[in-house]
Amino acid sequence: MKIAVDAMGGDHAPESVVEGAVLAAREYGTEIILTGPAERVQAELEKYKDHSSLPIRVEHAEQVVQMDEAPAKVLRNKKKSSMKIGVDLVKNGEAAAFVSAGNTGAVLAYCTIILRPLKGVDRPAIAIQLPTLTGTSILLDAGANVDCKTSQLFQFAIMGHVFAKYILEKENPGVALLSIGEEDSKGNEITKEVFQMLKNSHINFIGNLEGKEVYRGNADVIVCDGFTGNVALKISESLAEMIGANLKTLFKKNWVSKIGYFLLKSQLAEFKKKVDYSETGGAPLLGINGVCIIAHGSSSPKAIKNAINRAKELIEKKINQHIQDDIEYNLAERKGGLWNQIKNIAFGDEEKDNGNASPDPEEPLKSKKESSNPDS
Repeated sequence: MKIAVDAMGGDHAPESVVEGAVLAAREYGTEIILTGPAERVQAELEKYKDHSSLPIRVEHAEQVVQMDEAPAKVLRNKKKSSMKIGVDLVKNGEAAAFVSAGNTGAVLAYCTIILRPLKGVDRPAIAIQLPTLTGTSILLDAGANVDCKTSQLFQFAIMGHVFAKYILEKENPGVALLSIGEEDSKGNEITKEVFQMLKNSHINFIGNLEGKEVYRGNADVIVCDGFTGNVALKISESLAEMIGANLKTLFKKNWVSKIGYFLLKSQLAEFKKKVDYSETGGAPLLGINGVCIIAHGSSSPKAIKNAINRAKELIEKKINQHIQDDIEYNLAERKGGLWNQIKNIAFGDEEKDNGNASPDPEEPLKSKKESSNPDS
């Protein structure tokens, strides 16, 4: 298993990225291919005394994608960038996954154009892991698709279900649709249509979820379009930053608060670890022919190390195969359901008279959902 890592991606590249790769190679024994200007990356790598004994090699790239470059411009002008070469390594089978803390739009564009979506998937989605009162949830899409069709949100739900089941190890993950109210009738036309599709699917759909419920842990998977998901994510990051700054000010206020901080230090460290994005490393881009992890632009070496480990986990647990299987299953069910509906409309009365009435197109899905319910 080899993982390609964009050595020039992120605010602190190549220093943080190379250090993170060294940490991952030491701890997990993962074979890593660092892409970037060979001399510069190699010089950074040689700062570590044991670099020659680690399974790391450098793949030369002449160009670097800047964080503020437009994806369309990158696709046209950066055909020899560290980012594209890393994605090409996955495409050619020389690497099993790609990790980058660089320009998110460019990573998404390269992966979509070069690797292509899985069969049955219209567009890939970014899945963000969120800490909750009961553990961990994922939200998707977190910014890859600003405008979405009903079929795409339906596919996001399936991909989120698979990720929560096989990566987060939730036996029967609850999937919810982010909306403005819990009732079936709440939301825009697209969310109302997706609601009905998910209601009749094989996954454990628990209904709509309001914004105030996101961090309570009532849902394992939260589905929304990329515009809504990215706004929700950025507001959450801003809130966390504000709370952290206020706590620092509070604990420095007087000697009583300083004593309080000393008494709570271990608990605060535990809480910080729970909400620290570097613990998960990055967000997987689900739905493409390959594995890609998009790390935060300001990723530390620890975050890069964990992003590489997350990529390794997705490969080992065959996440793409499971997504493909679930997508194909649902496509087959939906086609079968449509065909049965057509037959009922065209020949319903005649078939009933002959005792050959078409079965309820939703019955197989209902049966599967009931059998997966531990209370049934």
